[in-house]
Amino acid sequence: MIELEGVPELIDPVMVAAFEGWNDAGDAASTAVAHLDREWKGEVFAALDAEDYYDFQVNRPTVFMEDGARKVTWPTTRLSVVRVAGDTPRDLVLVRGIEPSMRWRSFCNEILGFAHELGVELVVILGALLGDTPHTRPVPVSGVTSDATLARTMDLEETRYEGPTGIVGILQEACTHAGVPAVSLWAAVPHYVSQPPNPKATLALLNRLEDLIGVRIPLGELSEDARAWQLGVDQLASEDSEVAEYVQSLEEARDTAELPEASGEAIAREFERYLRRRDGEPGRGTGAGTAGRATDTGTGGAGRTWPKPSRGSHDQEPAPARDSDRSPGQDRGPEPPAEDDGEGHGPEGTGGAESPDGSGDGRKDHGAGPEPDTGPDSGHEGDASQD
Repeated sequence: MIELEGVPELIDPVMVAAFEGWNDAGDAASTAVAHLDREWKGEVFAALDAEDYYDFQVNRPTVFMEDGARKVTWPTTRLSVVRVAGDTPRDLVLVRGIEPSMRWRSFCNEILGFAHELGVELVVILGALLGDTPHTRPVPVSGVTSDATLARTMDLEETRYEGPTGIVGILQEACTHAGVPAVSLWAAVPHYVSQPPNPKATLALLNRLEDLIGVRIPLGELSEDARAWQLGVDQLASEDSEVAEYVQSLEEARDTAELPEASGEAIAREFERYLRRRDGEPGRGTGAGTAGRATDTGTGGAGRTWPKPSRGSHDQEPAPARDSDRSPGQDRGPEPPAEDDGEGHGPEGTGGAESPDGSGDGRKDHGAGPEPDTGPDSGHEGDASQD
């Protein structure tokens, strides 16, 4: 039974969710929700029972000392609420956890129960996938939905993906079957430098989320971290001629494919974001529902030591992320928009190797909650696209 005694009445609430694991390449999506929670000082009001959804041999509990006593933290999914102040305040319900090991339909139904009780008007699920995208260019972020009407009104792709999926795809379909408007945003992470963190991909997701829900998001040091990350990868790539040549080939392919984006609507979107941030508007932004693409590239910033990029060929499938390298495993992620994520599936919206969630996290349907596609156990997200 859901009890919300400590939660006040919410204003135009939007639920924003992200899950570590298969749908979280470079930890970009889960880090984005953690950033929102930290910047707006979210208050946790509920946590799902870990015993119901997690295999503790896969996602192990941790022991720590507090005030001289030993305590245990169990892997789970927590919900918190934050209020975005301004002329037109709005509340966000943040859902942050780990992709469950079992009972996905019940898991989604429980989250939807909270959404219903809180009067959530829109669910936005963040994901990240590995793709053939150069680290030197803006991070591609695709927005997809299973709702044809929502796709038209919010300028999103209508998912057409078929194939393996993760919890992001299952939750989106569960929302659709329950009549709750839901959108998935997918960031494409370069497969040759997939180790977390990836602040540039996190920044791109937050910029797109800001456009989608019309709320100005404080970025803190994230922009500087993104520039430092890119500088570090630039330095590592320059030390290996093979990697440098590969990156150049990706740049050429990307620039050719996105030449039309260099004008018109894309420039207008970035200019609007610039004006909002320059004016320091504290509340909601103006571009809700637009399909803005984040342009967060940068080459400055203090140099940092980052893992050496792994070599890969344009035709090779990126190596799956290993769960052992990080908490529940790095996501292999759905396919990048307009580019093959290396898994061979395309995003749902495009039915091919293109856009992530919109195209292809093979979102499963979840009436009573679609049976999980048993998304790959560990590490790769390969969900071709966003669901």
